[in-house]
Amino acid sequence: MGFTMSTSGNCVQKESSCLSARIYNPAKTVADCFKYRNKIGLDVALEALREVIRGRKCTTDELWQYAKICRMTKTMRP
Repeated sequence: MGFTMSTSGNCVQKESSCLSARIYNPAKTVADCFKYRNKIGLDVALEALREVIRGRKCTTDELWQYAKICRMTKTMRP
């Protein structure tokens, strides 16, 4: 039971015999955390942002690009 991977732009799709999952890049994940902050909590979104910046997992330009796509520019603005 191994995984097969296929990539398309911003996400990686992993599949096995019983499961299929899409894994997005860190910048998209942070933007989604801010988009769903009322459901998961603002503290989770802020922690995700801190971890991505601290770990240098993406650039601020990438964060801003996905903030625009998810319409979170005003929310994520410093």
